[in-house]
Amino acid sequence: MIPILKLEELAEDRILNRDIRAEENVSAAVDTVIADVRQRGDAALLEYTERFDGVRPERLQVSREEMDAAVASLDSGLLDTLRRAAENIRAFHRAQVRRDLVLTDRPGIVLGQRYTPVEKVGICVPRSPVAFPSTILMNVIPAKIAGVKEIVLVTPPEPDGSISPAALAAASIAGADRIFRIGGAQAVAALAYGTESVPAVDKIVGPGGIFVATAKRKVFGKVGIDMIAGPSEILVLADGSCDPRWVAADLLSQAEHDALASAVLVTDSEPLALAVQAEVERQLSALPREPVARQSIENNGKILLCRSLEEGIDAANRIAPEHLELCVAEPFALLGRIQNAGSIFLGKNAPEALGDYFAGPNHTLPTSGTARFSSPLGVDDFVKKSQFVYYTREALGAVAGQIAEFARQEGLEGHARSVTIRFEGKEETR
Repeated sequence: MIPILKLEELAEDRILNRDIRAEENVSAAVDTVIADVRQRGDAALLEYTERFDGVRPERLQVSREEMDAAVASLDSGLLDTLRRAAENIRAFHRAQVRRDLVLTDRPGIVLGQRYTPVEKVGICVPRSPVAFPSTILMNVIPAKIAGVKEIVLVTPPEPDGSISPAALAAASIAGADRIFRIGGAQAVAALAYGTESVPAVDKIVGPGGIFVATAKRKVFGKVGIDMIAGPSEILVLADGSCDPRWVAADLLSQAEHDALASAVLVTDSEPLALAVQAEVERQLSALPREPVARQSIENNGKILLCRSLEEGIDAANRIAPEHLELCVAEPFALLGRIQNAGSIFLGKNAPEALGDYFAGPNHTLPTSGTARFSSPLGVDDFVKKSQFVYYTREALGAVAGQIAEFARQEGLEGHARSVTIRFEGKEETR
């Protein structure tokens, strides 16, 4: 049963009890996998796929014919849903595209910043129980909008070597360029270093379990990564006007992800807390993934009873959840006071699943408290900024002495001379 705890009586580590560090044996195993893939390439990928996924694929790469067949075989209703979700995601992420800037407000000086896409991106998609079409849409579409030239998708195969038709259809709709039947740390290694079949990329994004997260951490620097994702989590901040059935269902929507997922209710209403506690127990028995959800609720779930919504807002900001539902009578009145959250769902008719699948904002979000300093996946994750500087001779001459003085103050005479040498001897006209 999900426990009810009084917020003011809890030590800090009872409120913030998340840790995404890998155990030493996981770290060592990932080191071995990365080294093996770097050395043996495709041969290592095939062996690991057989060992961990129970199948040795005839081909690592999914063919265009397989993708077309998947689209053709999909139920028309689901296909329409995928397309509508994709358009919602595109519309939201198109609004994120940044414009280059140029400053010409001082004579003889041009300063600016330009945005260029990352050239090649690898996207990891977990299989649990099938490759998530929603994750494919959420990761591929922003990369496509950013202008990434090559988008490589990796996901573990089914026991028969296939990828689910819904996943392949989503990849086709979103615009993925290449798909490979590989997952886990071996897929991350392949994307980072390349193999005979899998191209090396410049950045790796997408969620995964502890082995994927650890591998991403280890290859960072060789390639860019989006974030180190921990278990999924939801915090519902609710007042006494909420329907306990809805709140319980929203908590369980995250608990069913995996046993490490975290579902937390923060409320100033003891009657609601008691009703939700009972409702969670009732609804658990009807969930197909009850064993997973129950373990999540019993190990990581909690109801935090606070003395006021003000205290609840403070707790939410300290926890910095991946998903935050403001299930209150006036959600927009609280929105400006939320500082730390991955995605915020406003009111009683915006369940977290709305964001997972359809609304448009991204569902790849910072977890484990990292919303204190990081953001949801978006177009910015697939572009780089470059600055540019232009000075005429006259403009440089006007500040040359100050630059040289500044450089010498730091003990860097070469820096100083690189400026002053331009004004020694023969006059230049440019």
